[in-house]
This record gives sequence, C-alpha cells and structure tokens, in this order.
Amino acid sequence: MNTITAAQIRTRLTESIKESGLTQKEIAQRLNITQQSVSCYATGKKMPSLDTFANLCRVLDADPAYILCIKEY
Repeated sequence: MNTITAAQIRTRLTESIKESGLTQKEIAQRLNITQQSVSCYATGKKMPSLDTFANLCRVLDADPAYILCIKEY
C-alpha cells in the first residue's frame, strides 16, 4: 500500500475544480467564500479547511474518497 501525499490530493482537487464546468466565481458564490480562495485551491497553493472541502465536493459533484486518493476510478 502506497502512502497518500498532500501533493496527490492537491492534484485531484485542482483537476476536479477544472473539470466541474463551473467558474471560480460560481464556486465561490455557492460556498460563500472568496474567488481568491477558490483560485488558491485550483492552483494548489492552498488546501481548503475540512468543512470547506466537504462543501466543495458537494458543489463540484466530486467523490471525496477519490480526491483524498482513497478510491481510484
């Protein structure tokens, strides 16, 4: 079993944001956060807090287990 790294999670999160079809502004509005925060998540500069991550997965219709590298597709 390989160890999961923050870099792997960051990569999957940025991919999910880009593949969502939503703009950073739309995501920010739905989460009631700043567009700058979404930009930081999309570029991998920053990771969201746990509650923001959960809500972000819901908005993106993304599987948290996939983003966290627990599941493969």
